[in-house]
Amino acid sequence: MADRTPNLLTAAQLGTAYRTGELSPVEATEASLDAIAARDPIHNAYVLVDSEAALEQARASEQRWHAGTARGPLDGVPASIKDMFLSAGWPTLRGSACVDANQPWREDSPVTARMRENGLVLLGKTTTPELGWKAVTDSPRFGITRNPYDSSLTAGGSSGGSAAAVATGMGALSVGTDAGGSVRVPGAFCGIVGFKPTQGRIPLYPASAFGSLAHAGPMTRSVADVALFMDVLGVPDHRDPTALPGAECAFGTAPAAGTSGLRVAFSPTLGYLDVDGEVAGQVSEAVAALADTGMFVDEVDPGFGDHLESFTRLWATGAAKGLEAFGPDVAGTLDPGLRRMGERGRECAIMAYLDALGRRAELGIQMGEFHTRYDLLVTPTVGIQPFEAGHDVPPGSGMSDWPEWAGFSFPFNLTQQPAITVPAGVTTSGLAVGLQIVGARHADHLVLAAAALFEQIRPWDTTTG
Repeated sequence: MADRTPNLLTAAQLGTAYRTGELSPVEATEASLDAIAARDPIHNAYVLVDSEAALEQARASEQRWHAGTARGPLDGVPASIKDMFLSAGWPTLRGSACVDANQPWREDSPVTARMRENGLVLLGKTTTPELGWKAVTDSPRFGITRNPYDSSLTAGGSSGGSAAAVATGMGALSVGTDAGGSVRVPGAFCGIVGFKPTQGRIPLYPASAFGSLAHAGPMTRSVADVALFMDVLGVPDHRDPTALPGAECAFGTAPAAGTSGLRVAFSPTLGYLDVDGEVAGQVSEAVAALADTGMFVDEVDPGFGDHLESFTRLWATGAAKGLEAFGPDVAGTLDPGLRRMGERGRECAIMAYLDALGRRAELGIQMGEFHTRYDLLVTPTVGIQPFEAGHDVPPGSGMSDWPEWAGFSFPFNLTQQPAITVPAGVTTSGLAVGLQIVGARHADHLVLAAAALFEQIRPWDTTTG
């Protein structure tokens, strides 16, 4: 580890260095803050950085490690939080000019509370599009977040700030939200690991306007870090009545062993999506590597059709609900795309909404049956390469809204299944490509085990800093 600066180490590596005394949480935090000062003006990953508080937390962590009372393996690890999670003492502006920052901010979300309890060093809050409504990250209040590999391109979204921060060494860990791909899309575009666990595995409060589409998920530089972070985040909280019970065994101790013989379905297009040729080639090579480990891989589609219309109805009504709190006179200050999506949601008839819920239930049943035959489904995470920053869809594509290019991600929000993106390779222009691994509901450990095995056989360097 000595050949890498502290801000480029994984969380697991930092924990080991703290335990041996090779490195201190203060040194790691200072290195992350230095990286933020150098790189955030380019990538715009943070909306708030609290250096003084972070260093105070780091000094307290250092004392715990010296005293042998560390709160866990992530004690003292520098981390960030997407600006959708309540954080006592910090505004939660959600990328919106409609939110008044000058009000009491006294409450932590479950995610923030668990991070504090486990001794993580909270560096600050990361960018999001307004209300987290789209799969790129730009907002009227905070501007454009840019890709670590090419700053002219999008980092993806809506957790693009978290992805860019982790990828560039501006903190080892972050937490994002994912209601249609918002952890996995930027994870793929920024070349990091992003995990959307089974819905309810990480408690959410306040409840998302996007309802049970919404998940929280860790964003890291390694699968091992995801597993350690899940042990922190996946704890029930009474404020989320839909939260699942605690996991039966620790995620951080789950080995990659036991994956030999798994039945894996590889669907290059889900049967109906267009995929960029370089993306397809990188993903095919990654799947071939999985097959070489002893998994039984079949190229087969899961058999469902395009659920874009159903998802968009649910998404639009969620956007309309989220905008209610701002009142009727804010149209001129909103992201224009969010305003249009909210208008569409307000126009949605109740029977059309119920039809979308019914189709969602059918998809869940279909995927449940599919997983009686296949343990895992693997696909590209995103079928396209990152495109020009500041646009909701690739310029010249003829598309109108982001779900049209995010067809590999949102179906598994409809079904609430666990899904992870891991780096699969890079294109000839040096842009990251993601591999998505999907499991049956509640099969979070299996998804992580398969991802950890892939990490062993195809190791990657996820930092661009």
